[in-house]
Amino acid sequence: MVDRLANSEANSKRIGVVEGCFGAAGQPLVIPGRVLIGEGVLTKLCRKKPKARQFFLFNDILVYGNIVIQKKKYNKQHIIPLEGVTIDTVPDEGDLRNGWLIKTPTKSFAVYAATATEKSEWMNHIGKCVEDLLQKSGKAAPGEHAAVWVPDSEATVCMRCQKVRFTPVSRRHHCRKCGFVVCGPCSEKKHLLPSQSSKPVRVCESCFLQLTAAGGGGPAAPRRSSDSYGRTGSKFHNLSDDDDEDDSSD
Repeated sequence: MVDRLANSEANSKRIGVVEGCFGAAGQPLVIPGRVLIGEGVLTKLCRKKPKARQFFLFNDILVYGNIVIQKKKYNKQHIIPLEGVTIDTVPDEGDLRNGWLIKTPTKSFAVYAATATEKSEWMNHIGKCVEDLLQKSGKAAPGEHAAVWVPDSEATVCMRCQKVRFTPVSRRHHCRKCGFVVCGPCSEKKHLLPSQSSKPVRVCESCFLQLTAAGGGGPAAPRRSSDSYGRTGSKFHNLSDDDDEDDSSD
């Protein structure tokens, strides 16, 4: 069915509408062979709190963005190549139900559907698209994925030293290797994680020692002392402290 729709006029129009909803700031989506499989609103577990995001599943990419006007306007477009995606179910916990992890080498996060049926449909369609892509390309599924960040709300004290309590002055930071919420003193080091960034990124002391002992990644650099209180964002958008508007700091 996907092959039949690939070059149909109706499919091209549907993709064109999605492209238009993101406006000039979005990337072009209409290319030969691309098919829009489905779309819907999912709750993405962001750094500070869960937020509704509009998702579009194509046969080769997963696209999502912030909802400005439902069905009409979206911004902050993110494009995830499906070849690098693996998915895992997430157990229900409290109000967070019907969830699964979307894991890639550069970024991983949890999303939640409104019903168990929607979750099943999303996971089945994503899994089938990934399987078809890997079969066609002959590539293997990625062996390593970026850590899923622990939400800020789940840590009132540093998850490494268990001593520093977070306050407006003592800020939360995230280790790019393990995803833990850590204090400034426990995350003063940087290490190169090539799948995530072309530059060294913040890691906790524990992960730094493991990485340097294993010889993985690349050269490390200490953070400036002022980095505990603020820094400018990375140019590498996939490694911003979170890609959503409420996550501009790490």
